[in-house]
Amino acid sequence: MRTCSRRTGPTPRCTPASSRSRRPRSTDRAARRAVRGGTRAAPGRTPQRRWQDRRVPIIQVTDPGDERLQDYFHLTDVALRSRDEPGKGLYMAESSKVIERAIRAGHRPRSFLMTERWLGDLAGVLRVVAERDGDVPVYVGTPGVVEAITGFNLHRGALAAMHRPAPIALDDLLSGARRIAVLEDIVDHTNVGAVLRSAAALGVDGVVVSPRCADPLYRRSVRVSMGAAISLPHHRIAAWPGGLAELRDAGFTLVALALSDDAVSLDDFERALPGKIAWLLGTEGSGLSPAAIAAADVVVKIPMMAGVDSLNVAAASAVAFWASRPR
Repeated sequence: MRTCSRRTGPTPRCTPASSRSRRPRSTDRAARRAVRGGTRAAPGRTPQRRWQDRRVPIIQVTDPGDERLQDYFHLTDVALRSRDEPGKGLYMAESSKVIERAIRAGHRPRSFLMTERWLGDLAGVLRVVAERDGDVPVYVGTPGVVEAITGFNLHRGALAAMHRPAPIALDDLLSGARRIAVLEDIVDHTNVGAVLRSAAALGVDGVVVSPRCADPLYRRSVRVSMGAAISLPHHRIAAWPGGLAELRDAGFTLVALALSDDAVSLDDFERALPGKIAWLLGTEGSGLSPAAIAAADVVVKIPMMAGVDSLNVAAASAVAFWASRPR
């Protein structure tokens, strides 16, 4: 496209539009450097001033091997983190929304790690922590440094190493509950997080997990659950499946969601719901173990169409929770 402007003479001067809109390359490079450094700046403008509060200890980090950051090392090593985090009494909250929910739930942070652009977004949370918990360090680095520390691109901008709350006793979890979910050996953290999110949204009061089930407070579970893993109480049962008898003793009907020959339709089950329901949900692929199904009081299946025999455990749990939600 060319634009023309008439000079004093009879011949117009035409200039390509692209040459008129082109910015100096040095300005583009400066803007990109500002973004990489954690401060968003409009091209040609001075980067915005970093947020700070004298009550909040902000520590700039440049060395990915800084020993103060050990809580954030090897975050992509699932086996290592799943073993170490419970033993060290910590869990990871990822994203500003999840961090905010953890703080609102009363959980105490050990430290924060973020890029500089997220300081302003988390200003309110950091002030609350400073007033409530004292000097909790806030480590700030460029995106490249933060990625080198954690092992992945932290596009959600912020992490918090949180003190893991003390385990809740089974009696306390069951007290006053009407709907609980029981997860047997679900090893995919994404599925655990999705089940917890549906459970919190659809009236489930707590979650019981088997000895080999994935950690509900693992970083990915917490993130996928959008913080529901923080607010929804859970208990890891030691004896399996023998420990299910404690749920029955507390007045719960054990309802296995499985494709058994004697399974009743969810439509029929919904017509006469028990007062207290413990939904038994099995692992990916093979579903509930024969021992867990044998321990159940009733087996329920979801009616399927179009030749589909079953749903993913996260989707199936949401259907079951909705159908049995407290009226």
